[in-house]
Amino acid sequence: MKWIASDSPISFPSLGIEINPPEGLAIGNFQIQFYGVIIAIGLLLACIYGLRRGKEFGLTQDDILDGALWIIPLAVVCTRIYYCIFSWEEYAANPIKVLYIWEGGLAIYGGVIGAAIGILIYCAVKKIPVGVPVDLTALGFLIGQSIGRWGNFFNREAYGAPTESFLRMGLNLTESGDIASQTYFYHPTFLYESVWNAIGFVLLHFLSKRRKYDGQIALGYVAWYGLGRTFIEGLRTDSLYWGPFRVSQMLAAISCVAATAVLIWQAFRPHDENSLFVNRLAAKKAAEAAVEAAESYEESEEADA
Repeated sequence: MKWIASDSPISFPSLGIEINPPEGLAIGNFQIQFYGVIIAIGLLLACIYGLRRGKEFGLTQDDILDGALWIIPLAVVCTRIYYCIFSWEEYAANPIKVLYIWEGGLAIYGGVIGAAIGILIYCAVKKIPVGVPVDLTALGFLIGQSIGRWGNFFNREAYGAPTESFLRMGLNLTESGDIASQTYFYHPTFLYESVWNAIGFVLLHFLSKRRKYDGQIALGYVAWYGLGRTFIEGLRTDSLYWGPFRVSQMLAAISCVAATAVLIWQAFRPHDENSLFVNRLAAKKAAEAAVEAAESYEESEEADA
């Protein structure tokens, strides 16, 4: 067993930090990349959060676990598909590398698309309003994204343009990712996005306890993440392009504007809290319990007679 060493140390000179963390662990011919491990940890914590809060959205733990079976595989597959579509030149000569997910190359917007497909299938089967699982999934995404971005840290990737800012990150890598004999300083865009997502999670977590309608938190996620990603993506040196456009930046900006417009429109509409799925479910169960109690009382009265 041995560490998989990297040729590039990581430094934050303004903070007095210089480290050279390994990229993974090798056990014989088997390699464990920390990139994948960290993403798995983020996913696990997102699921645990969902299980703990599902009842507040009207979902049982079985509902959430069943949903995960639809959502997670599709999200993971689509993160890879999205990335490979817009960087096909990396795989054209050796397409089998598309399957090498542990080497990196995932795009979060592909995961969002995959999760949306999974949710639509899940809701159609379970007869649950789409707004319910998308709210809970959005909160889970922020947890997973905030933690998962640290996989980029261990892989020395997803950094931004050269800078001399206070938070500059030093790497022995050129802008194209080639090993260099000297240290260059870049924007730690993985860190910016991790912090942005963590703040968004905290805000939406508390907002979710006072949500007015199902789907409100999901709209908040799209607006919040889209706003941050629009600016952060502009700093990155490894963006996926569609012609002259940065794909994720364009998608982030459009989705942010669209979600914000819907949130503003919904803010001026009246909302009855009884229309929330969890409240409708509670009212239905209360009504059923009242009927059962009345029937039980009638049966006891007849028995006494």
